[in-house]
Amino acid sequence: MKKIFKRTSLLLATALIGVTATVQAQKSPQDMDRFIDALMRRMTVEEKIGQLDLPVTGEITTGQAKSSDVAKKIEQGLVGGLFNLKGVAKIRDVQKLAVENSRLGIPLLFGMDVIHGYETIFPIPLGLSCTWDMAAIEQSARIAATEASADGISWTFSPMVDISRDPRWGRVSEGSGEDPFLGGAIARAMVLGYQGKDPDDQLKRNDEIMACVKHFALYGAGEAGRDYNTVDMSRNRMFNEYMYPYEAAVRAGVGSAMASFNEVDGVPATANHWLMTDVLRKQWGFNGFVVTDFTGISEMVEHGIGNLQTVSTRALNAGVDMDMVIEGFVG
Repeated sequence: MKKIFKRTSLLLATALIGVTATVQAQKSPQDMDRFIDALMRRMTVEEKIGQLDLPVTGEITTGQAKSSDVAKKIEQGLVGGLFNLKGVAKIRDVQKLAVENSRLGIPLLFGMDVIHGYETIFPIPLGLSCTWDMAAIEQSARIAATEASADGISWTFSPMVDISRDPRWGRVSEGSGEDPFLGGAIARAMVLGYQGKDPDDQLKRNDEIMACVKHFALYGAGEAGRDYNTVDMSRNRMFNEYMYPYEAAVRAGVGSAMASFNEVDGVPATANHWLMTDVLRKQWGFNGFVVTDFTGISEMVEHGIGNLQTVSTRALNAGVDMDMVIEGFVG
């Protein structure tokens, strides 16, 4: 229960900053802590767990928010955010439902795969990496953030910084190639473009959106280039050749990280305490939140490490904060 409390507190802070006028009026981190503590005391266990859920909803049309499949859960306070809902009118309808119709009026986070432009389209990430022009790459993220935020998007699932040295892997085009130094430089540029130039003063303007470094970790190193496959390598190779871009994003202040599907040392990343807590938080000092990849928790059942309840518990204990799509965090 303490873990659910801490995860919910972190996600509430993320959702409330820059969205709720009450919090905007508060001046200090202590005021924010008191505001969230008071809100948490009013929440039921179900509402706290609900803040950890991130369902997908691309089917809502303008004016139809109240009749959508997720509307009832939003009104019950059982949804923390939505992703892949595009259009300012649609997002306004759903946000209004959360703020005005739910018991506690907690706003939703709205995320989308804004990976190489929103309305203005830029070259794919692999193409951008070929420029070696960090200023231009940062500017592409800045333009994307400006356009996406104007539409109500507050969170992007980018940058994808997975190093891949196997051309058979089908997602090479989403990353920045095989060089960790270049990948780290681009990771930093993208985070600053999305969240703001100064890592100590980010996400305070209404045209900045939260970045999400992915896929943590080693997603591009699957055996035989097969997506979702296991990864087996020494720690020496891991840190010398693959981990630096993730760390660079953390050093740049990235607000969130996405767990990868693959296994590391025989344990799925989504349930890997060494990755999510020992490395990400303790070694690198990451203080944002971790979201799974699409159905990442439920897919661990296929790894044979437990039923849905067991793998949900393992993910939470490992350091995962939010469950994308499937409701893995079950009692």
